[in-house]
Amino acid sequence: MTNYFICWSYFYTFVQYFITLYFIKMDSLDLTLAKKLLKINAIMLQPEQPFVWGNGWNAPIYNDNKIVLSYPDMRRFVKVELSRLILENFPDAEVVASVAMGSIAMGALVADTLGLPFVYVRDVPKDHGLENLIEGNFEPGQKVVLIEDLVSTGSNAIKALHEMQLAGGDVMGMVAMFTYDFEQAIATFKEEDLKLITLTNYHAMIEAALATQYIKDEDVDALELWHESPESWTPSATKLD
Repeated sequence: MTNYFICWSYFYTFVQYFITLYFIKMDSLDLTLAKKLLKINAIMLQPEQPFVWGNGWNAPIYNDNKIVLSYPDMRRFVKVELSRLILENFPDAEVVASVAMGSIAMGALVADTLGLPFVYVRDVPKDHGLENLIEGNFEPGQKVVLIEDLVSTGSNAIKALHEMQLAGGDVMGMVAMFTYDFEQAIATFKEEDLKLITLTNYHAMIEAALATQYIKDEDVDALELWHESPESWTPSATKLD
């Protein structure tokens, strides 16, 4: 019965996927999703009036992928695409594990689609009860795929990787909706030997923003300069020739 359910989940996922392909004009997946995220303000760009991130960085971009959950078509699109990434790249996965807190809901949807157990990894233990870092049940030795909504420096992802490994999980890799493609994160994932596959990325987002006239040509320099040195960027900074 379990195998039947999983096979049916796989079939249903791919039916949804091909329906999605039929009804949207596909540039490429990364560009298509970036346009959709900009349209619903899950990604916002303000090169001249930067946001301040929680780590203190000034940034011309703010990403709130949790907004995707409020739009049924978008929610379905992302769920199907993340499920497809897992089926194509980690077909032996036995557990889906979200990195708290932003990806918990989407991770649960993906796990349900694939008919797999779901857990999530806290950034800090609960301060009461069992003081768990990992919420949910899985068996040591099971093959785990991590899910993130977005990857910036990669620190939360790597912390979740270590916690799952300490608990006995065999972490195969990670899928995510969006990555900033920071050099720091790329180097960290390589050092940890953690395979990361994403649906879209910072550079596709810039291309999408230009194509939809969300930004002007002159905004690109500021966005690219921030990406090179996000920790020290200011809105008055200009690229030197």
